Amino acid sequence: MIRIGALDERTARVALSRLGEPGLESLRDAVARFGAAETLERLRGGTLTLTGVTPSRFDARTVEEDVRKAERLGARVVIPADAEWPRQLSDLPVPPLCLWVRGPIDVGEATERSIALVGARSATSYGSQVAADLAAGLCERGFAIISGGAFGIDAAAHRGALAVDGATVAVMAGGIDRLYPASHSTLLGEITRTGAIVTEQPPGTAPIGSRFLGRNRLIAALGCGTVVVEASLRSGSLNTAGHAQTINRPVAVVPGPVTSMQSAGCHFFVRERGAELVTDAAEVAELVGRMGFDLAPVKRGERRALDDLEPDERVIFELLPLRKYADVAALAAASGLDPMTVRAALGILSARGDAVSDGLDGWRKAPADTRRGR
Repeated sequence: MIRIGALDERTARVALSRLGEPGLESLRDAVARFGAAETLERLRGGTLTLTGVTPSRFDARTVEEDVRKAERLGARVVIPADAEWPRQLSDLPVPPLCLWVRGPIDVGEATERSIALVGARSATSYGSQVAADLAAGLCERGFAIISGGAFGIDAAAHRGALAVDGATVAVMAGGIDRLYPASHSTLLGEITRTGAIVTEQPPGTAPIGSRFLGRNRLIAALGCGTVVVEASLRSGSLNTAGHAQTINRPVAVVPGPVTSMQSAGCHFFVRERGAELVTDAAEVAELVGRMGFDLAPVKRGERRALDDLEPDERVIFELLPLRKYADVAALAAASGLDPMTVRAALGILSARGDAVSDGLDGWRKAPADTRRGR
């Protein structure tokens, strides 16, 4: 348990998290200069004043109660000095002071190979299916899925990961005891049993709108890349994608119908912000994974037997009649090839079983059920 009297780094970071909203540059700079414990002492003593920080909010009993609440929930406090601290958070302009973590997985280890998968709350059935399929496919490739636990795409991503026993992390905008939305209690409960719930907000903090925008930077940082499945032009998931680009993480989107407003934000991000297009888990893995190891297979159309023909052979095959016979001279005149080239092509087609001769100088296509190029 954290002891207030000790005023160690962990205690101080927990206390400081109550004195101002996350993302304060003034508090970041002070902690970098003095350390969390001395920063807290200076604030309490009045020798340090920081923009956006209210020292009078400090109450030792409140901090003790925060810790007791976390312990009752089976949660823990993780700080930068801990082995579990996700190293990617250092890429943020203003990293969190601490993380409240609830769940069995090691967040630092899980996020070493991870994807932030986000999108519209009012997702279509198409978007939800794609999100679930992407999450499941990525988990099967060893990625953890990071999302926000919200309705729509977030929920589909978490469920896709859970369906294949994959690792998933839900980042909350409120306290570790204020899981939101409440109607997702079953889903979030399952995540706490097998994955992790994470927040930078102290217990009891309400998940208000501005805090969702703040937590989006954590989703972007915890993922090695961000994929947006569906998003309108004002979707909060585009905010997450913007944070990802700010810290030089790859951003990809899933295309949708051009008539769907739920995909308009995705298409905008491709056109205006240079996002990549992805259509399946293999393409996401190639974009975000290990270079040379997570390669996606090259997609090709159906390969047909005639694809093996050289251009002259294909021209002659296409000119061959189905029933009557055509002689070499007629084929040469129709194709513009010289007779020797025509005969050579016919020899190849005959050997493949694609052309038959009348025994003289006439040729036609072989019956469809016998020829290789059918």
